[in-house]
Amino acid sequence: MANLKNVTKKTKAQAMGMHSEVLTGRTQQKFFNPDEAENFYYFGTYDVDFNKRTDLDVKNLTAAEANKELDNLMSQGYGTIVIKNPQGKHSLGVGILNKLNLIFEGSLGYFGMGSSDGPIVRINGRVGWSCAENLMAGKVVIEKNAGSCFGAAIRGGDLICKGSVGARTGIDMKGGTIIIGGDAGAFTGFMMQRGRIIILGDVGINLGDSMYDGTIFVGGEIGSYGSDAVDSELTQSDQDWLRRKLRVAEIGENFDVSKMKKIVAGKKLWNYDNLEPAEKKGAI
Repeated sequence: MANLKNVTKKTKAQAMGMHSEVLTGRTQQKFFNPDEAENFYYFGTYDVDFNKRTDLDVKNLTAAEANKELDNLMSQGYGTIVIKNPQGKHSLGVGILNKLNLIFEGSLGYFGMGSSDGPIVRINGRVGWSCAENLMAGKVVIEKNAGSCFGAAIRGGDLICKGSVGARTGIDMKGGTIIIGGDAGAFTGFMMQRGRIIILGDVGINLGDSMYDGTIFVGGEIGSYGSDAVDSELTQSDQDWLRRKLRVAEIGENFDVSKMKKIVAGKKLWNYDNLEPAEKKGAI
Protein backbone atom coordinates (compact mmCIF):
# COMPACT_ATOMS: atom_id res chain seq x y z
CA MET A 1 0.00 0.00 0.00
CA ALA A 2 1.32 3.43 -0.86
CA ASN A 3 2.47 5.51 2.07
CA LEU A 4 0.19 8.53 2.20
CA LYS A 5 1.42 9.70 5.59
CA ASN A 6 3.46 12.62 4.31
CA VAL A 7 1.29 13.50 1.33
CA THR A 8 -0.49 16.83 1.83
CA LYS A 9 -3.11 17.98 -0.63
CA LYS A 10 -4.23 21.57 -0.25
CA THR A 11 -7.76 22.55 -0.98
CA LYS A 12 -8.40 25.60 -3.15
CA ALA A 13 -9.36 27.62 -0.06
CA GLN A 14 -6.13 26.61 1.70
CA ALA A 15 -4.06 27.48 -1.36
CA MET A 16 -5.61 30.95 -1.33
CA GLY A 17 -4.64 31.45 2.31
CA MET A 18 -8.20 31.36 3.57
CA HIS A 19 -7.34 29.18 6.59
CA SER A 20 -5.35 30.24 9.64
CA GLU A 21 -4.52 28.85 13.06
CA VAL A 22 -6.43 30.51 15.89
CA LEU A 23 -6.15 28.12 18.85
CA THR A 24 -4.04 25.02 19.38
CA GLY A 25 -5.79 22.11 17.78
CA ARG A 26 -8.46 24.31 16.18
CA THR A 27 -8.68 25.99 12.78
CA GLN A 28 -10.99 28.65 11.48
CA GLN A 29 -11.93 29.17 7.86
CA LYS A 30 -12.16 32.77 6.72
CA PHE A 31 -14.87 33.43 4.19
CA PHE A 32 -14.17 37.16 3.71
CA ASN A 33 -10.95 39.08 3.36
CA PRO A 34 -11.35 42.74 4.47
CA ASP A 35 -8.61 43.72 2.03
CA GLU A 36 -10.84 42.70 -0.88
CA ALA A 37 -13.60 45.25 -0.32
CA GLU A 38 -14.45 45.35 -4.02
CA ASN A 39 -15.85 41.85 -3.71
CA PHE A 40 -18.44 42.94 -1.14
CA TYR A 41 -20.58 44.69 -3.78
CA TYR A 42 -23.04 43.31 -6.27
CA PHE A 43 -21.76 42.99 -9.81
CA GLY A 44 -23.17 45.79 -11.94
CA THR A 45 -23.84 48.27 -9.12
CA TYR A 46 -22.70 51.88 -9.30
CA ASP A 47 -21.28 54.64 -7.15
CA VAL A 48 -24.02 57.27 -7.06
CA ASP A 49 -24.33 60.76 -5.60
CA PHE A 50 -27.62 61.36 -3.78
CA ASN A 51 -27.28 65.09 -4.50
CA LYS A 52 -27.19 64.40 -8.24
CA ARG A 53 -30.87 64.41 -9.22
CA THR A 54 -32.77 63.88 -12.44
CA ASP A 55 -36.27 63.09 -13.76
CA LEU A 56 -37.35 60.19 -15.97
CA ASP A 57 -40.69 60.34 -17.81
CA VAL A 58 -41.80 56.77 -18.57
CA LYS A 59 -45.16 57.62 -20.13
CA ASN A 60 -44.18 56.34 -23.57
CA LEU A 61 -41.81 53.59 -22.38
CA THR A 62 -42.49 49.93 -21.70
CA ALA A 63 -41.57 48.59 -18.26
CA ALA A 64 -38.45 46.93 -19.70
CA GLU A 65 -37.38 50.16 -21.41
CA ALA A 66 -38.03 52.18 -18.25
CA ASN A 67 -36.00 49.81 -16.08
CA LYS A 68 -33.13 49.85 -18.58
CA GLU A 69 -33.09 53.65 -18.63
CA LEU A 70 -33.18 53.71 -14.83
CA ASP A 71 -30.09 51.50 -14.76
CA ASN A 72 -28.42 53.79 -17.31
CA LEU A 73 -29.05 56.85 -15.11
CA MET A 74 -27.52 55.09 -12.10
CA SER A 75 -24.47 54.24 -14.21
CA GLN A 76 -24.09 58.00 -14.78
CA GLY A 77 -23.95 58.57 -11.03
CA TYR A 78 -27.50 59.83 -10.41
CA GLY A 79 -28.45 58.99 -6.84
CA THR A 80 -31.90 60.63 -6.76
CA ILE A 81 -34.28 59.79 -9.60
CA VAL A 82 -37.90 60.91 -9.97
CA ILE A 83 -40.07 58.67 -12.14
CA LYS A 84 -42.87 60.65 -13.79
CA ASN A 85 -46.05 59.18 -15.29
CA PRO A 86 -45.64 55.53 -14.19
CA GLN A 87 -49.36 55.15 -15.02
CA GLY A 88 -49.77 51.82 -13.26
CA LYS A 89 -47.19 49.96 -15.33
CA HIS A 90 -46.25 46.52 -14.01
CA SER A 91 -42.79 45.46 -12.81
CA LEU A 92 -41.27 48.92 -12.55
CA GLY A 93 -38.11 49.34 -10.46
CA VAL A 94 -37.43 45.62 -10.11
CA GLY A 95 -34.02 44.15 -9.37
CA ILE A 96 -32.36 47.33 -8.08
CA LEU A 97 -29.29 46.24 -6.09
CA ASN A 98 -28.00 49.77 -5.54
CA LYS A 99 -28.18 52.55 -3.00
CA LEU A 100 -30.66 55.01 -4.51
CA ASN A 101 -33.31 57.59 -3.69
CA LEU A 102 -36.21 56.72 -6.00
CA ILE A 103 -39.49 58.63 -6.19
CA PHE A 104 -42.53 57.56 -8.23
CA GLU A 105 -44.97 60.37 -9.00
CA GLY A 106 -48.00 58.18 -9.50
CA SER A 107 -49.16 54.59 -9.08
CA LEU A 108 -47.56 51.25 -9.94
CA GLY A 109 -49.12 48.03 -11.20
CA TYR A 110 -48.20 44.48 -10.19
CA PHE A 111 -44.77 43.45 -8.87
CA GLY A 112 -43.36 46.96 -8.44
CA MET A 113 -39.94 47.20 -6.72
CA GLY A 114 -39.56 43.42 -6.59
CA SER A 115 -36.25 41.72 -5.71
CA SER A 116 -34.52 44.92 -4.63
CA ASP A 117 -31.68 45.38 -2.17
CA GLY A 118 -30.85 48.82 -0.81
CA PRO A 119 -32.90 51.62 -2.44
CA ILE A 120 -35.01 54.13 -0.52
CA VAL A 121 -38.30 54.40 -2.42
CA ARG A 122 -41.37 56.62 -2.13
CA ILE A 123 -44.46 55.89 -4.21
CA ASN A 124 -46.92 58.79 -4.20
CA GLY A 125 -49.86 56.71 -5.40
CA ARG A 126 -51.14 53.14 -5.10
CA VAL A 127 -49.53 49.78 -5.91
CA GLY A 128 -50.90 46.50 -7.24
CA TRP A 129 -50.22 42.92 -6.22
CA SER A 130 -46.92 41.77 -4.75
CA CYS A 131 -45.26 45.13 -4.23
CA ALA A 132 -41.63 44.77 -3.03
CA GLU A 133 -41.71 40.98 -3.27
CA ASN A 134 -38.39 39.49 -2.08
CA LEU A 135 -37.14 42.84 -0.75
CA MET A 136 -33.70 42.30 0.81
CA ALA A 137 -32.87 45.71 2.31
CA GLY A 138 -33.84 49.36 2.04
CA LYS A 139 -37.11 51.18 2.58
CA VAL A 140 -40.25 51.37 0.44
CA VAL A 141 -43.08 53.78 1.36
CA ILE A 142 -46.50 53.78 -0.35
CA GLU A 143 -48.57 56.87 0.32
CA LYS A 144 -51.96 55.31 -0.54
CA ASN A 145 -53.23 51.70 -0.73
CA ALA A 146 -51.65 48.40 -1.80
CA GLY A 147 -52.99 45.21 -3.36
CA SER A 148 -52.74 41.60 -2.24
CA CYS A 149 -49.51 39.77 -1.39
CA PHE A 150 -47.94 43.00 -0.21
CA GLY A 151 -44.34 42.23 0.82
CA ALA A 152 -44.47 38.58 -0.17
CA ALA A 153 -41.35 36.67 0.90
CA ILE A 154 -39.41 39.78 1.97
CA ARG A 155 -36.16 39.10 3.81
CA GLY A 156 -35.22 42.52 5.17
CA GLY A 157 -35.78 46.26 5.06
CA ASP A 158 -38.87 48.30 5.91
CA LEU A 159 -42.02 48.16 3.78
CA ILE A 160 -44.59 50.80 4.71
CA CYS A 161 -48.10 51.41 3.38
CA LYS A 162 -49.87 54.43 4.82
CA GLY A 163 -53.23 53.19 3.57
CA SER A 164 -54.80 49.73 3.56
CA VAL A 165 -53.54 46.51 1.99
CA GLY A 166 -55.13 43.40 0.49
CA ALA A 167 -55.10 39.72 1.40
CA ARG A 168 -52.02 37.59 2.09
CA THR A 169 -49.84 40.50 3.13
CA GLY A 170 -46.45 39.21 4.29
CA ILE A 171 -47.06 35.72 2.91
CA ASP A 172 -43.93 33.56 3.34
CA MET A 173 -42.19 36.53 5.01
CA LYS A 174 -38.62 35.72 6.05
CA GLY A 175 -37.47 38.95 7.72
CA GLY A 176 -37.75 42.72 7.76
CA THR A 177 -40.72 44.81 8.90
CA ILE A 178 -44.07 45.54 7.25
CA ILE A 179 -46.02 48.52 8.61
CA ILE A 180 -49.63 49.21 7.61
CA GLY A 181 -51.39 52.43 8.56
CA GLY A 182 -54.88 51.21 7.63
CA ASP A 183 -56.53 47.80 7.44
CA ALA A 184 -55.21 44.48 6.13
CA GLY A 185 -57.03 41.65 4.34
CA ALA A 186 -57.47 37.95 5.03
CA PHE A 187 -54.55 35.58 5.62
CA THR A 188 -52.16 38.35 6.56
CA GLY A 189 -48.92 36.76 7.76
CA PHE A 190 -49.79 33.45 6.10
CA MET A 191 -46.86 31.02 6.49
CA MET A 192 -44.56 33.78 7.71
CA GLN A 193 -41.23 32.46 8.95
CA ARG A 194 -39.60 35.50 10.52
CA GLY A 195 -39.90 39.28 10.77
CA ARG A 196 -42.57 41.61 12.12
CA ILE A 197 -45.86 42.97 10.80
CA ILE A 198 -47.48 46.06 12.35
CA ILE A 199 -51.13 46.82 11.52
CA LEU A 200 -52.64 49.95 13.01
CA GLY A 201 -56.16 49.21 11.73
CA ASP A 202 -58.31 46.08 11.50
CA VAL A 203 -57.30 42.79 9.90
CA GLY A 204 -59.37 40.11 8.16
CA ILE A 205 -59.86 36.42 8.86
CA ASN A 206 -57.16 33.78 9.36
CA LEU A 207 -54.50 36.11 10.68
CA GLY A 208 -51.09 34.41 10.88
CA ASP A 209 -52.38 31.16 9.47
CA SER A 210 -49.68 28.45 9.61
CA MET A 211 -47.06 30.96 10.71
CA TYR A 212 -43.79 29.28 11.65
CA ASP A 213 -42.24 32.21 13.52
CA GLY A 214 -42.25 36.01 13.60
CA THR A 215 -44.53 38.51 15.32
CA ILE A 216 -47.67 40.38 14.29
CA PHE A 217 -48.94 43.48 16.10
CA VAL A 218 -52.55 44.61 15.54
CA GLY A 219 -54.09 47.86 16.74
CA GLY A 220 -57.68 47.21 15.61
CA GLU A 221 -60.07 44.27 15.41
CA ILE A 222 -59.07 40.78 14.25
CA GLY A 223 -61.48 38.86 12.01
CA SER A 224 -60.19 35.50 13.19
CA TYR A 225 -56.96 33.71 14.02
CA GLY A 226 -55.41 31.24 11.59
CA SER A 227 -54.04 27.78 12.45
CA ASP A 228 -51.39 27.94 15.17
CA ALA A 229 -51.59 31.73 15.65
CA VAL A 230 -51.93 32.66 19.32
CA ASP A 231 -51.92 35.74 21.52
CA SER A 232 -48.76 36.66 23.42
CA GLU A 233 -47.90 39.16 26.14
CA LEU A 234 -47.13 42.67 24.89
CA THR A 235 -44.00 43.55 26.86
CA GLN A 236 -42.56 46.95 27.64
CA SER A 237 -39.71 46.18 25.22
CA ASP A 238 -42.29 45.55 22.51
CA GLN A 239 -43.93 48.89 23.18
CA ASP A 240 -40.63 50.75 23.14
CA TRP A 241 -39.68 49.10 19.85
CA LEU A 242 -43.09 49.89 18.31
CA ARG A 243 -42.85 53.58 19.25
CA ARG A 244 -39.36 53.86 17.76
CA LYS A 245 -40.34 52.01 14.60
CA LEU A 246 -43.47 54.07 14.00
CA ARG A 247 -41.57 57.30 14.62
CA VAL A 248 -38.89 56.39 12.09
CA ALA A 249 -41.55 55.24 9.62
CA GLU A 250 -43.34 58.60 9.94
CA ILE A 251 -46.66 56.86 10.49
CA GLY A 252 -48.88 56.54 13.55
CA GLU A 253 -46.50 58.49 15.78
CA ASN A 254 -49.31 59.24 18.27
CA PHE A 255 -50.82 55.74 18.17
CA ASP A 256 -51.34 54.14 21.60
CA VAL A 257 -49.21 51.04 21.15
CA SER A 258 -49.99 49.83 24.69
CA LYS A 259 -53.39 48.64 23.44
CA MET A 260 -52.04 46.61 20.53
CA LYS A 261 -52.43 42.83 20.36
CA LYS A 262 -49.35 40.67 19.86
CA ILE A 263 -49.70 37.46 17.86
CA VAL A 264 -47.05 34.75 17.54
CA ALA A 265 -46.82 31.11 16.42
CA GLY A 266 -48.15 28.51 18.84
CA LYS A 267 -45.54 26.11 17.38
CA LYS A 268 -47.92 23.16 17.37
CA LEU A 269 -47.30 22.67 13.66
CA TRP A 270 -43.49 22.64 13.86
CA ASN A 271 -43.48 18.83 13.98
CA TYR A 272 -46.81 18.40 12.30
CA ASP A 273 -46.00 15.06 10.62
CA ASN A 274 -45.24 13.49 14.01
CA LEU A 275 -48.63 14.30 15.50
CA GLU A 276 -51.27 11.67 16.02
CA PRO A 277 -54.39 11.92 13.80
CA ALA A 278 -56.49 13.31 16.65
CA GLU A 279 -53.87 15.98 17.35
CA LYS A 280 -53.71 16.94 13.68
CA LYS A 281 -57.45 17.47 13.64
CA GLY A 282 -57.18 19.75 16.69
CA ALA A 283 -54.30 21.76 15.22
CA ILE A 284 -56.16 22.40 11.99
